[in-house]
Amino acid sequence: MSTPRRVGGPHATERRARLIELALALPDVEASGEQHVNFKVRGKSFAWYVHDHHGDGRVALHCKASPGANSALAEVHPERFHVPAYVGKQGWLGLWLDLASIDWNEVAEVLRAAHALAAPRRRPKRSRESGR
Repeated sequence: MSTPRRVGGPHATERRARLIELALALPDVEASGEQHVNFKVRGKSFAWYVHDHHGDGRVALHCKASPGANSALAEVHPERFHVPAYVGKQGWLGLWLDLASIDWNEVAEVLRAAHALAAPRRRPKRSRESGR
């Protein structure tokens, strides 16, 4: 198997913009930062765009994941997924965004799943008549 081509420069900028667009399409999402972009839903972080994190030369999405998903995906598809430093032990998943081609549908699905894990559950509104 050939080594995936890493991309930087303008490709990283385009991919950052695309990721921000996908994340901001989700309910109640805020984004902040430049080189590393933090995505939050109602104040809770659910994803990060990282570029050259601690000098690794890579571009990636780090996000919340279901228990065990990060290590399983990284083991089966190491060319696309990884367990990120620091937050990987808390179940976060890494998805490389510096490959020659990106499956943006997959990226959107990973973001949606992370968003769902972080978004506070909404309580049903109380009825004034019932007193509940």
